[in-house]
Amino acid sequence: MSVKLNRRALMMGAGVVSLGALGLGAGLWQHAARAAIGKAEIGAWGVDLAAMDRSITPGDDFFRFTGGAWMKNTQIPADRSRWGSFDMLRAKSEEDVRAVVEAAAKGSLRAGSPERKAVDYYRAFLDTKGIDASGLDPAKDDLARIAAAQTHEQIVEFIAAPDTAANSPIAVFVTIDPKRPDTYVPAVVQAGLGLPDRDYYLKQDAKFADARAKYRSYVEQMLKLANYPDAAANADAIVSVEHQIAEIHWPREKSRNRDLTYNPKSRTELKAFAPEFPWDVGMASFGAPLQDFFIVAQIDAVQKLAKLFRATPVATWRAYLTFHYLNEMSDVLPKAFDDASFDFYGRVISGQPQQLDRWKRAVNALGRQPFGEAAGRLYVARNFSPQSKAAMQQLVENLRAAYKARIEKLPWMSDETKKAALRKLATINVKIGYPDKWRDFSDLDIKTDDAFGNRKREGAFDRAQDVEKLGKPADKSEWGMSPQTVNAYYRSTWNEIVFPAAILQPPFFDLAADPAVNYGAIGAVIGHEMGHGFDDQGAKSDENGVLRKWWNADDERRFKELTDKLADQYSKFEVLPGLFVNGRLTLGENIGDLGGLNVALEAYKISLNGKEPPVIDGFSGIQRFFLGFAQVWRQLIRDERLRNQVVSDPHSPGEFRANGTVRNMDEWYEAFAVQPNAKLYLPPDQRVRIW
Repeated sequence: MSVKLNRRALMMGAGVVSLGALGLGAGLWQHAARAAIGKAEIGAWGVDLAAMDRSITPGDDFFRFTGGAWMKNTQIPADRSRWGSFDMLRAKSEEDVRAVVEAAAKGSLRAGSPERKAVDYYRAFLDTKGIDASGLDPAKDDLARIAAAQTHEQIVEFIAAPDTAANSPIAVFVTIDPKRPDTYVPAVVQAGLGLPDRDYYLKQDAKFADARAKYRSYVEQMLKLANYPDAAANADAIVSVEHQIAEIHWPREKSRNRDLTYNPKSRTELKAFAPEFPWDVGMASFGAPLQDFFIVAQIDAVQKLAKLFRATPVATWRAYLTFHYLNEMSDVLPKAFDDASFDFYGRVISGQPQQLDRWKRAVNALGRQPFGEAAGRLYVARNFSPQSKAAMQQLVENLRAAYKARIEKLPWMSDETKKAALRKLATINVKIGYPDKWRDFSDLDIKTDDAFGNRKREGAFDRAQDVEKLGKPADKSEWGMSPQTVNAYYRSTWNEIVFPAAILQPPFFDLAADPAVNYGAIGAVIGHEMGHGFDDQGAKSDENGVLRKWWNADDERRFKELTDKLADQYSKFEVLPGLFVNGRLTLGENIGDLGGLNVALEAYKISLNGKEPPVIDGFSGIQRFFLGFAQVWRQLIRDERLRNQVVSDPHSPGEFRANGTVRNMDEWYEAFAVQPNAKLYLPPDQRVRIW
């Protein structure tokens, strides 16, 4: 059981408007209207032409054709492991949140208000002198509880407690039942690793072996900082048990399969299935002692992990919990702990030379959901306009209508399945900018001089909120990301797409930019998120979010043939010498990219109302569309971060999200006159067309 996973648990990732409503090209983003709004923030019309490397042929490397000069002339900041469109916008979001929080701190805030709590949390996190002066005193009671544990039951009692930051080979958190999307249930999943993925323990590659060796040194260092006895021997024991956990874990690509990870069990069945794990003790400590329905994800892995838990001596679990507790709380512990954590996770795992400034980390801590909404209220008041929300709402409906048009024309799908797909498309719920209903934080006690205590109370508050949901109807107004987050997501159980305010900025979205660029950028993002409802896993839920089969069997077979081809394509992309994209792990995101870009292009074409778009700076409208898309994925990334991404992230690296998507679109070949001798060229019969 694990508290750490609690806040991440829900993060997986209107009627139909008529085709006549597709009007951004003739409405909000008409050139005259854009002139009234002002100049685009990037370049003259939304694309940075100086970033292009025109010595590269678009058909050989569209990613570098669009951003190669920028890549040659840019360095990753020392405090980042990656630098690109997303990261630059996240840096801006950090600055924006800092500005509103510090401005609020100078004003008069009502005691107990969410804004006041955000300010106090921020101040406490910045108080490194106070944190250092307190030493390990704030943690002493929890560390004493770990040291006093004599049984496996007492170990689990600590792990499952609401306010303890503990890792565990088996984690429990509250989520939504995929077959009853109006119901919250506890999910039981594999967990327990300190390295990013099982591959870090199991691969024999020299880079992974080096990371393992440095991880073992880091474990010993943290134990020594806490004066834990026999630090070296206990570090060996911790790494050894984590290696055993890794051997049991399902690979991430297998864990993506929603059919395999839906295994409902009553408490009696759960206890009979994995009797070695003390479920009753754990759920009592978790706060749901009477809970009688669970969904087990990695079914045989959980069973084996329960056996491993009982077979491993309590002394090993005491050391394990001590390390992981210190590791999880390191940013609110004295500098020595914080520095040690960054030396490993920052420098070794991500290749990042320098730690983020403390204020940036404070802002990022303030962005975690659900408490992220406290600062989010301040953020949107200054940084998100009603005009942007209105334009985004219209653009979403344009993309929905374009998706409808494409589904109706699909050659591989039967009319029977098309009807079901169109029902699902029509009922996708859309959330833009920020929640309609803000969360209530009146029960969360935040102090301006207690960063450690704030973190513990935040964890306990989150748990109480989650436990309270059990047995109650789902609150579909809640958000899984804070407004200041530069990201977006689709939630299959609620059939919804969500776009936080912070992503609705250049290079993704600019009211003053050329319509083609906006469709290629934020349009592709909208299409991508909608597309998750129709990817290899999202398509397993119907229009109500219920996990069930709604496909014609022949359509399902044809769909799998297409997605298999796409997975095989991406698996041939070599990221680093000998390291390739995992086309199975990234399949859902790659389907989203490909479908999203096709739908966005369809919407752009319809928006022209039959008119030919102007040529601007020598680029046609379709060319500008693709440039807008590729500009979004422009980035530099350190090798260590890249290696981590390939083994643990369901998203392909940016280079392949750009190149891998466009090479499957006929319009890209036509727009840039891509010839058969080009490196990205695919013969027409090898191009994948899904949505």
